[in-house]
Amino acid sequence: MSLRAVRFFDEHPASSTLQDEVLKGLASRPKRLAPKYFYDKRGSELFDAICELPEYYLTRTEMGILESCARELAGLIGPECTLIELGSGASKKIRLLLETIRPRQYLGIDISREFLLESVQTLAHDYPWLEVNAACIDFTQDISLPDDAGSGRRLAFFPGSTIGNFEPYEALAFLLRLRRLVQPDGALVIGVDLKKDPQILHAAYNDSSGITAAFNLNLLERLRQELGAEVDLKGFRHRAFYNAISGRIEMHLVSRRAQEIRACGRRFALEPGETIHTENSYKYSVGEFHALARRVGLRPHRVWLDAAQLFSVHYLSVVPRSRPRPVI
Repeated sequence: MSLRAVRFFDEHPASSTLQDEVLKGLASRPKRLAPKYFYDKRGSELFDAICELPEYYLTRTEMGILESCARELAGLIGPECTLIELGSGASKKIRLLLETIRPRQYLGIDISREFLLESVQTLAHDYPWLEVNAACIDFTQDISLPDDAGSGRRLAFFPGSTIGNFEPYEALAFLLRLRRLVQPDGALVIGVDLKKDPQILHAAYNDSSGITAAFNLNLLERLRQELGAEVDLKGFRHRAFYNAISGRIEMHLVSRRAQEIRACGRRFALEPGETIHTENSYKYSVGEFHALARRVGLRPHRVWLDAAQLFSVHYLSVVPRSRPRPVI
């Protein structure tokens, strides 16, 4: 494959940031590691494999919704926009939007540098008419793009129900950052997983092939590779369950025995059965998510659901006003 030039803005978090957050998380009670650190190159590859699993309804259901609403989306956003994808991946979703909306520019944003570069180079090759840019950014923090990173009206695309990985107060802050990213006249397209039968959720996060378990455990392998941590991967097992009170799936790494993780000159003891909390995935009703959006000056304009009402795709526009409402 011949390579086309792709403008690349590198704001990749320093290894010291990973180290600081990991040490803080392992010292906390309960122990936790941020899900954004799942996505090194291997983790991104494993997540793409998860998206193909029969139990993992989210990807195919969202894709079906996007196929049915893509032309309507193109009419809502208009021609010659800049399409910004947060969590850039190798899925077919962005290709569907590129082919239907035909934006002037594409900007892929992801925290995984190698995976991002591979993805955008492939897009640049496959869509020679498209200006392709990439930004390696931790979008869970403030998003700062160069002034020339996208001209014209901006459409931010955040698929896969990744919004559910945030605590509700974090989701508010994130939506506010997206509002600022696309203002004054832009819009957001966001995939949101709906509340449903817990058995469907349990199967989706505990696949029979063990790929989700490998994805979860790869987080510990990343600590070994990047921080030189001493940790026995076989001493942990994957656990995911639906917390009905909180309305979320929780993912944990469960210690099989008494053991220690040693990292950066520090030791972190774990008791048998003690867990490291690695991810939440909140599920929302349509009304609950619309309430979040309105609090930060986003207007729910359209929502599309699949026939079984498993998943939702939302089109949110910016409410014109001089100052966004503060997040409380």
